[in-house]
Amino acid sequence: MASRAGQGSGEATMDPLRNSTASTERKSASRSRRPRFPNEANILLVLVGIALLFEALGWAVRGQSFLLNPDRLLLMILQVSVVGLLAIGVTQVIITGGIDLSSGSVLGLAAMVAASFAQSSDYTRALFPALTNMPFVVPLLAGLAVGIIAGLINGCLIAYTGIPSFIATLGMMVTARGLARYYTRGQPISMLSDNFTWIGSAGIPVIIFLSVAVFFYIALQYTRYGKFTYAIGSNPQAARVSGINVGRHLIWVYSIAGLLSGLAGIVNAARAESGQSSMGVGYELDAIASSVIGGVSLAGGRGSITGTVIGTVILGVMTSGFTFVGVDAYVQDIIKGVVIVAAVITDQYRQRRRKKAG
Repeated sequence: MASRAGQGSGEATMDPLRNSTASTERKSASRSRRPRFPNEANILLVLVGIALLFEALGWAVRGQSFLLNPDRLLLMILQVSVVGLLAIGVTQVIITGGIDLSSGSVLGLAAMVAASFAQSSDYTRALFPALTNMPFVVPLLAGLAVGIIAGLINGCLIAYTGIPSFIATLGMMVTARGLARYYTRGQPISMLSDNFTWIGSAGIPVIIFLSVAVFFYIALQYTRYGKFTYAIGSNPQAARVSGINVGRHLIWVYSIAGLLSGLAGIVNAARAESGQSSMGVGYELDAIASSVIGGVSLAGGRGSITGTVIGTVILGVMTSGFTFVGVDAYVQDIIKGVVIVAAVITDQYRQRRRKKAG
């Protein structure tokens, strides 16, 4: 009898544990059955909300529409295109667990070099008088080469010396900006030929931006390049064990980021019809902000080109919207900083939830 009583007492003790476990499993199953919206859908909703907010503020403050002004929208999209090219490269770097602070300075250097090979023969003070009226491909290749070389140096420093990406790209940021100023002793390069400036006219920059975005969306989602990029960002050691040459792949990623910075510099110089050493100042922060707002995790291993494109548009809408309603430029920088910090906090919160769920 005592034994039976003991068994009954043990079963009674175990019942709450079984019930608790079963309840937890039911809740977990219930959570897994709930429909989950893609992260990009949530970011898109944020974009729509911000656009509608500025539309309402436009009517309240200025008595006119923010969204229904074609000239404003065209200018905003053109500005977004240049930063977006940088952001696509920076996104891939961040997914690997790194950071790229040099993109804005590389843009400025590439713009100066490309512009120097695109001057018209009508300009008597051309930087290289014997190299005026060059075919479009010459300044294009010159600008892209500058970007690739800068990215290659970044990648090699990180892969072969082991220094943090923050330090390597910070050094490149300062060096590239200095070279851009030294190239012409701080003087702008003007009078560019028409066979070069067409790349910055009408909607060509937008077409370039979207084409690059589609290309790298496919590359990250459906190729070994993308699988290796995400694997390195998630766990570099596990990536090495699985046979991935981490160092070589990082060189590829940083070289591509440099290439896109060079392309952005070419587009920027063509749009402005000149090359100036101050081009791209602060653009690296806008590119990082676009990526983070678009859901790219600074911890690495997570992010998408789609999210980055939406994040870039969000940043452009915010900048244009604040200017439209008359917010001071300094205040805009403060708000932009708050938004970046909020995006990072949100990312950290998502990571903690994933760890608990796992």
